[in-house]
Amino acid sequence: MPNPTGLEAGAPRRREKLAVAVVEALRHRIANGALPVGSQLPTEQRLIEEFNVSRTVVREAIAELRARGLVEPRQGVGVFVMPSSEPAPGLLSGDFTRLSEVLELLEFRMGVEIEAAGLAALRRSSRQEAEILLAHERVIAAVDGGGGAVDADFALHLAIAAATNNHFYSDVLTYLGQRTIPRSRLGDSAEATTAYLRKVIAEHARIIEAIERQDADAARLAMRHHLTESQRRYRGLGGLPAESAP
Repeated sequence: MPNPTGLEAGAPRRREKLAVAVVEALRHRIANGALPVGSQLPTEQRLIEEFNVSRTVVREAIAELRARGLVEPRQGVGVFVMPSSEPAPGLLSGDFTRLSEVLELLEFRMGVEIEAAGLAALRRSSRQEAEILLAHERVIAAVDGGGGAVDADFALHLAIAAATNNHFYSDVLTYLGQRTIPRSRLGDSAEATTAYLRKVIAEHARIIEAIERQDADAARLAMRHHLTESQRRYRGLGGLPAESAP
């Protein structure tokens, strides 16, 4: 059967990269709820057309998603999104309602997301850049609508991690889930939260601008500033003195 894209013959590395790109795009949709648990993935033909890849690439991507426990093919029906597995006992098992755990998680995120922002600036595709911008717009819309924007905020950080094109970054964030956005668990007035979220939007914008310019150093600095400001806010909620980011 002829290859629809002409990209695979004699080019296994190219095919592997294309499969990884499809996996990351679908994982991102699963994580941000665009493909919720129980929903059916687009048909094989639709994925071929959307990503402009061959049937083999799509099948390799689905096989990888299945191996990770994210989807389940059903004979004669289609491929469906599965519930995520429970975290291993004792690993990231905190409920993150204690301020000390929130601060420790933010510190951990700095070690992951600062470098992720830099890599995203260097490696993001035009499609991934568009997904980052769309996620940013959804944060703005959620805040304008008076919501806490937790879902949209998480989706934005996940989109940046996916744009590294190194699945370990998005794997970590997907595993942590929305506990990476702890404001829904720590009480605050609606007015204070909205004012804070306006600052968050501006911080996100600086990260995104650096990624668009492919300025890795600026992207890292902007992400460091963003997470440092989060640390300061939560330290302030607990009456703790401000502390510089490590």
